[in-house]
Amino acid sequence: MSIAAVVLAAGASRRLGQLKQLVRFGGETLLERSVRVAREAGCSPVVVVLGAAYEQVIAGCSFGDVVTAINNEWEKGMGSSIGLGVHAVQNVAPDADGVVVMTCDQPAVTVKHLQRLITRSEVRASRYAGRNGVPAFFPKAYFHALTLLTGDVGARELLHGASSEELASGDLDVDTADDLKHARELLR
Repeated sequence: MSIAAVVLAAGASRRLGQLKQLVRFGGETLLERSVRVAREAGCSPVVVVLGAAYEQVIAGCSFGDVVTAINNEWEKGMGSSIGLGVHAVQNVAPDADGVVVMTCDQPAVTVKHLQRLITRSEVRASRYAGRNGVPAFFPKAYFHALTLLTGDVGARELLHGASSEELASGDLDVDTADDLKHARELLR
């Protein structure tokens, strides 16, 4: 089974006050960490969707052979980034059987967690804080629906009622300085 990954990293990180994609975490940037985790989970290709300050992010990260997609409409929300990323997957890996959609700011995501998501042929969400969210796995049958997403709700509607895998500390995403401090303490 060939599984791709789409790593969402297009936002401006306004609440954090610096580009979260470039925040160092355990010897690598948050974005590099997300790419590494996706690769180690067996995802290929890995598509990184950038937007705000993408030149700085590209200059500040070592990606290797990732496919980079630039979302010039990143301010329209996560839906447009997911759609762009899945289009990129369809272009570079037309035989992909599925895709893992993830963000760059969830340091609790592990290789084992992603592997547990992609072991089935159905939509599988991460579950935390009493709801389904990303990272999430979507089989190829959902690619078209993913490319049509708009707004800032991402794939929430597609994840409603999906089977799920519990993600400890999954609700910890690095949006503020306090979040970053908490993540560093929790995941030492």
